[in-house]
Amino acid sequence: MKTSYWILLSVLLISSDAFSQEKDWRLDVFSFFDNTEFGRSAVKIPQTMAGVQIAPELGVIWDTLNKINIGVNLLHEYGSPNAIDKLYPTAYYESERGPMRFIMGAFPRSRAIENYPRLFFQDSILYYRPNINGIFTEYRKEENYINVWLDWTGRQSKTVNEEFFIGFSGKYKTGIFYLQHFGAMFHYAGKMDPVIEEPLHDNLLFLTSGGIDLSGKTCFTKLEANAGWVIRLERSRAENSGWIASNGFLMETRMEYKWFGLFNTFYKGDDLMHYYSVLGNRLYWGDPTYRSKTSDRSDIYIRFLQSHTVDLELTYSLTFMENRMYHEQMLKLIVNLNSIKN
Repeated sequence: MKTSYWILLSVLLISSDAFSQEKDWRLDVFSFFDNTEFGRSAVKIPQTMAGVQIAPELGVIWDTLNKINIGVNLLHEYGSPNAIDKLYPTAYYESERGPMRFIMGAFPRSRAIENYPRLFFQDSILYYRPNINGIFTEYRKEENYINVWLDWTGRQSKTVNEEFFIGFSGKYKTGIFYLQHFGAMFHYAGKMDPVIEEPLHDNLLFLTSGGIDLSGKTCFTKLEANAGWVIRLERSRAENSGWIASNGFLMETRMEYKWFGLFNTFYKGDDLMHYYSVLGNRLYWGDPTYRSKTSDRSDIYIRFLQSHTVDLELTYSLTFMENRMYHEQMLKLIVNLNSIKN
C-alpha cells in the first residue's frame, strides 16, 4: 500500500511537468512537549506527550483557483525506538474562489477547524489525529465566516468502530462586538459482526457566545473576552436512554502584550460527558476537565519566536478544580514553509 502511495505521488509530479502547471509544495514541522500533572484527579489522568511531526506536501495549482496536493504526516514520539510511530496519508483537492473555500480529501486539521475550543477537541487531538478525512467548506469575509465540515474518523471493520463527525461554526463581528457559534455531532457505532453488541451513540455539542474584541485599541496586542452557553445532547440508542441533556456557562478572556500572553477559561455547569466512565476518549474528544462541574484554567504563555514561518511558544497552565490546583507545561514549535511567496 505504501508503494502505491509513492507511485501516485510520482505520477502527480510527472503530470505537473507534462501540463506545465504551477508546482506547489509545503513542509510543516510540529514539535510538542506536553506534561500534564493531574495526579489524584478523578476526571483527568497525568501523562507526558512528546514528539515531532514532519509533513511534506507536493502538488499542482492551475487557474490560480484549484490545487491538488499529496503528502504524508510522519510522527515520531520522543523516546520511541521506532523512526516512525504513525504515518498519516495526506491527499486533497482545494479550491478558493473569492470568499468561498472548499477542501475534500485527507488534509491537515490545523488549516480547517483550528479555532474550535478545547471543549470540543483537547490538545492531544492535534498530536495524534493531525488530519481530517472528509470535507470542509467555508464562506469568509475578513473576520466573518460560516463553515461546515465532515470528518470520517473510523471505517467500520471487525476491529474498528464506525465513527464520524459533522460540524459547523460561524462568527459575525460588527465593530468591537461579535457573536460566534461552534457545533459538532459525533456518531459512534459498533464494529462489523461484533462478538458483543455495542450501543450506538449520538453525541451533540453546541457553544454559542458573544464577545468584545479590543485588540489594537489599547496598549495590548490582543484584548478579548467572550461568554456563552454550552449544550450537550447525547443518547445511547440500544439502551433507549432518550436524549440526555447537560449544559453550562463558559467564559474566555485573552490578553497579549507583544511576546507575553494570558488566556483564561472558566466553566460552571453540568458534567458534560455522561458516558465517559464507559467509553472515555473513544466517545469524547474534548478536554476531560469538562467532567468537573466547576473548572478554571489559566494559560500563561511566552512566544520566544513569532514570524510567518516559525512559532516557538512556552505555556504554563494552572487548572483549578476538585478543590485542587493542577499544573501543565507545554512547549510547541511550529515551522511552516511553502512555495507561496509572502
